[in-house]
Amino acid sequence: MNLLLAEVAQATQRLAAAGVPSPRNDAEELAAFVHGVKRGELHSVKDADFDARYWEVVARREAREPLQHITGRAFFRYLELQVGPGVFVPRPETESVVGWAIDAVRAMDVVEPLIVDLCTGSGAIALALAQEVPRSRVHAVELSEEALQWTRKNMEGSRVDLRQGDALTAFPDLDGQVDLVISNPPYIPLTEWEYVAPEARDYDPELALFSGEDGLDLIRGLERAAHRLLRPGGVVVIEHADTQGGQVPWIFTEERGWADAADHPDLNNRPRFATARKALP
Repeated sequence: MNLLLAEVAQATQRLAAAGVPSPRNDAEELAAFVHGVKRGELHSVKDADFDARYWEVVARREAREPLQHITGRAFFRYLELQVGPGVFVPRPETESVVGWAIDAVRAMDVVEPLIVDLCTGSGAIALALAQEVPRSRVHAVELSEEALQWTRKNMEGSRVDLRQGDALTAFPDLDGQVDLVISNPPYIPLTEWEYVAPEARDYDPELALFSGEDGLDLIRGLERAAHRLLRPGGVVVIEHADTQGGQVPWIFTEERGWADAADHPDLNNRPRFATARKALP
């Protein structure tokens, strides 16, 4: 074993002791970041090239600073995004939400599907949809100016229409025309603050995390926004906490103009997102 791999093993133990959820992965990612190689190339780093800065970034991760803030990048489906203080770091769970949305759009008999991403944050969802559904017309909105500094970097050169504004009132020019509305909104109850992982609680913006006593305040507003934006037969996809399974579909009732409201599991088989179709006239 070369020196770097031995140090990675020690770092893994330190991160595990600090309660980091994926200590081996993070120890390797940090080593690759500091030494400018891919994770699979760590064995090729010569002992003489070991960079002592590795222990500086390990200490930061040990203090529960997000891995993505240290490296300045987050991976989401086929994307590499720039992230840092002020913007929500995209999570792997959201990849399954986007996967469902992509399948739904591809199944539509629409040549150039119109998609709206509400509360876009880093732009992960909108950019993934634009990349994987090439003929789509994707629009995204974000309220926070701090988050938008990162969104604009990530969307530079893309064909996504990015706007700043309130997700509940955004895109009045698209009312009744949209094929799919998607959102990963804040959904953590205010009462759960102390139970949130330090990486999120201490570093992600509160605006992207918390939404009322039961966590569903913004989702209730997004239900009306989605109904306004969608064409009849259009689909809405909303991410939620796994503890909210069964609650969100009840927001999208037949009485409010919806059909086929349902919950869907993530890759760990936990309820992760709700979908509904705007009822036909």
